[in-house]
Amino acid sequence: MKLLFLGDVVGESGVGILERRLYKLKRRYEIDFTIINGENSAVGNGISEQSFRRLIQLGADVVTGGNHSFHRLGSEQLHDDTEALLRPANYPDGVSGRGVYVADLFPVKIAVVSLMGVVDLEPLENPFFAIDRIIADLDTPNIFVDIHAEATSEKKALGYYLDGRVTGVFGTHTHVQTADEQVLSGGTAYITDVGMCGPEHSVLGVASDIIIEKLKYHTPVKFEPAEGAAFINGVVVDFDEKTGRARSVERIVER
Repeated sequence: MKLLFLGDVVGESGVGILERRLYKLKRRYEIDFTIINGENSAVGNGISEQSFRRLIQLGADVVTGGNHSFHRLGSEQLHDDTEALLRPANYPDGVSGRGVYVADLFPVKIAVVSLMGVVDLEPLENPFFAIDRIIADLDTPNIFVDIHAEATSEKKALGYYLDGRVTGVFGTHTHVQTADEQVLSGGTAYITDVGMCGPEHSVLGVASDIIIEKLKYHTPVKFEPAEGAAFINGVVVDFDEKTGRARSVERIVER
């Protein structure tokens, strides 16, 4: 089977290019299952019911989250009502939504886990302990993990920690695609950061002059999305659905 994972979708630019290109992209790579990180897909920030529905309608099977999952009014209810919308599984008990989704594509099951790192982010449960508990309860070898984290070291360590225990570990959050895609020795597909879907000539999706002003003068600014051509960042994983082992992982950039 082949799985497509797309990095953080940023606002209207990111959703728009997926509406124009995702169908052809899935056909080109003969994709069976699609995961999209959508925690920035709403205009401004976070995820809204509208942006989530658009991602599902254009071809996402599961939408994962991160530190912006609950930044929009009404997002708690949206997460409670929607199984295919995930927030990090290592949030405390009592938080809206869920962090794991198991898709039953009879006879194959695919589990998707959303996790968040704790280095320079919210002090959530340690993701290493959280994923151990989650894997113990899953009844499929086909497990894909979105680790939404700031530190590359935390993502790399988790990748090696899960090697041979899950099918794929994909880093998100930094919006900059890394060039270290590989199948680890135990058969787990890995990349430190998948990248983003949105305006290419930007600073993480925001107009560059705004970020330059903030970093240069340390004064408050209002983030505005960058304009111009968008691009798609993602990875395609070919895996054996009987064993849960990845055969290959290919990094993609669609301009």
